[in-house]
Amino acid sequence: MLLQGKRIFIVEDNIHNRIIFNLALTAQGASVYFDPHGRDPNWRLQAMRDADLIILDLMLWRGTSGYDLFDEIRADPEYAGVPIIAVSAAEPSIALPKTRQKGFAGFIAKPIDDELFAGQIARIIAGEQIWYTADRY
Repeated sequence: MLLQGKRIFIVEDNIHNRIIFNLALTAQGASVYFDPHGRDPNWRLQAMRDADLIILDLMLWRGTSGYDLFDEIRADPEYAGVPIIAVSAAEPSIALPKTRQKGFAGFIAKPIDDELFAGQIARIIAGEQIWYTADRY
């Protein structure tokens, strides 16, 4: 299993996406923890402990921004070494440069390719950066 023993924290407001992410990642052995709103990600991360990867949606319910959550998480030194990626339906021509500039470890466009997703996540956890737009844009 590609993600055996890995702990992945996800901020995603769409229930359908949470189900898809959960199925794809747990099938490969990951433990997945969700924050559906991104209101206090550091508190939820503290409750989880030892995340291997953080996935942020960029456009959340009630106007919360994944970019702001990135800054909030990075402000806590405990998570300085944890890779953070964006998985988003945001326009890649805008989101890719912005996520790179901020220091995200990658970007995966929605809808995810469920055949590739777990492998992409495993590669990011291993230290590779992934900038995937599925060439649809």
